[in-house]
Amino acid sequence: MNIIVPIKQVPDLVEELEIDSSGKDLDREWLKFKVNEFDDHALEEALLLKEDSGGTVTAIALDGDDIDKALYAAAAKGADKVVKVTGIEGNVSNHEAAKAFANAIQGMGADLVFTGVQSVEDRDGQLGVLLAHYMNVPHISVVTGVAVNGDSVNVTKEYGGGMVAEFEAATPIVLGIQAARETPRYVPVAKVRRAMRSTDLEEVSAGDVSVSAGSSVSRMFKPESGGGAEMLSGSAEDVAGKLADIIKGKI
Repeated sequence: MNIIVPIKQVPDLVEELEIDSSGKDLDREWLKFKVNEFDDHALEEALLLKEDSGGTVTAIALDGDDIDKALYAAAAKGADKVVKVTGIEGNVSNHEAAKAFANAIQGMGADLVFTGVQSVEDRDGQLGVLLAHYMNVPHISVVTGVAVNGDSVNVTKEYGGGMVAEFEAATPIVLGIQAARETPRYVPVAKVRRAMRSTDLEEVSAGDVSVSAGSSVSRMFKPESGGGAEMLSGSAEDVAGKLADIIKGKI
């Protein structure tokens, strides 16, 4: 199986987040970035599948600050190839990103494409769905397990309320990974440095990424603080009476 894994860098949420002067985006000048957690799980699931059933894993990312290091880290973890998509960078919409990835992946002979199911700065969580659309292949999301079954794959999908379903799917297909079977592996800095010296970082053009749909941010702002909580004390009957009075006052 030839597995392609798109990855992206997202703001590290342990950092203090500030809004830029436009009021429509984060001030990214001093932000610390890291690989999206769900993309990390997608890469781990791809590497586990490769170890179980053979094949190759390619990590691919849109051009951007420090993305080379993220791709070399993927190589250090076990990715066979790393590819940077040029001609598009910055905080692009999922529609544009999906079109760019689809253009770049075309011709790579992908059997499986593993995306993270969402990211911390994602407005719609639809990258996998859109990528499948532009590639004209099926899609299954919220995936927690993948196993090769001849020329097809058995996919475990999670639903709300603890429900789980199993699918047998033909390839090629795009899968949105919710969680890998194992915790994503840690790679030491020394190993990443070795990968930087020994790994060829390929570049592929994003091509035409013009799309006729999508969303835009009109305003970003921090939530306004409320008046705080009101603590009710007394017996159960007293609290019930006070709560009833509060509710009546809101009607």
